[in-house]
Amino acid sequence: MTNGPLNRKLKMGLVGGGQGSFIGKVHSIAACLDNRAEVVAGAFSSNPERSKASAVDYNVSEKRAYGSYKEMLEKEASLPEGERIDFVSVTTPNHVHFDVAKAAIEAGFNVVCDKPMTFDLAQAEELARLVEQSNVVFALTHNYTGYPLVRQAREMIQSGELGEIQAIRSNYIQGWLRTRLEESDQKQAAWRTDPSKSGAAGCFGDIATHAYNLGRYMTGLLPKSISCHLKTFEPGRQLDDYGTAIVKFQNGALGTVTASQISHGRENDLFIEIDGTRAALQWRQEEPNVMVVRSNGQPHKLYTRDPNAPFMNGSGQAACRLPSGHPEAFFEAFANIYTAAFDAIVAKHSGEAIERKDTIYPNVYDGVEGMRFIQQCVASSQKDGAWLPFECSYARR
Repeated sequence: MTNGPLNRKLKMGLVGGGQGSFIGKVHSIAACLDNRAEVVAGAFSSNPERSKASAVDYNVSEKRAYGSYKEMLEKEASLPEGERIDFVSVTTPNHVHFDVAKAAIEAGFNVVCDKPMTFDLAQAEELARLVEQSNVVFALTHNYTGYPLVRQAREMIQSGELGEIQAIRSNYIQGWLRTRLEESDQKQAAWRTDPSKSGAAGCFGDIATHAYNLGRYMTGLLPKSISCHLKTFEPGRQLDDYGTAIVKFQNGALGTVTASQISHGRENDLFIEIDGTRAALQWRQEEPNVMVVRSNGQPHKLYTRDPNAPFMNGSGQAACRLPSGHPEAFFEAFANIYTAAFDAIVAKHSGEAIERKDTIYPNVYDGVEGMRFIQQCVASSQKDGAWLPFECSYARR
């Protein structure tokens, strides 16, 4: 049934993002950056009083600052179409993602969920089944896939400019958990190092999932098997703070994923190198507007983020907002995930068929594969790096 064009801002319901939160505010800024959405409701904290106190930070009226996500979904669903929220953004710690996303899908709301998608693989697979049975748009904020030069690289690789891909080296190096910061009640450290909230992995669940996803997104290679060693270097910490995995891909390529949260002086150093038979490239998140492409016997090519340059392909250009020389970074990349999800929501509202699997934005299938990655890395490490199967029944492609 066609509802006609959606000529208004999309209405966002935010779960999480209360006072002291980092990622909730990032989601709200990114969703609203292109003036296509507005935060109109929220369950900003599991504490009803804190939730209502946080509403002013998002310019949300007190009557739509709910005491729980269940209350938000129930009351918003009772509102007339056009007044109720169009989508729910899930920005809570990992252990809450599944319950909120499941309830939102069952209530018929579109979902944008922070990563990792769920607490464990079983939850992720159930969420994928729910999405498949529903008519909702589900996006996952692996936000690094939104950078213009990542999208540029993806199109270059998948069109064959680098030749056959043979090696991927993807790393995410931080240093903020070099000491037991979680003992000082620092909110972000406390839940990330708590297995009851973070899940089976610490560093690998938090940031190695980004590094692995980036290689998958850019190359499209399907995994076959994995070997991993995880380590907890800080005495007394319950979850890993360092690790390295080797991935064998179905085409014969090899990939490595290294993640650390105990490397002095490192901030958010996500970087990737990809080797093909014709050329190789490298990209670094902390310098996101530059990408290097190399080919033996030729000068190195330095790609910069320039939407008007003839070397930029369609995917790279479409992800840009500013002329060259004006840096685009974290918020804009995050916003590119949202705007792609918005395109799908609007198309669905107009009665158009929407792509569910091979989307430009990370989706529920990426979420399942991310949880499969965590599960098999932990299992392999517990078996001293044993090779384990890594095919995923819910693979994106």
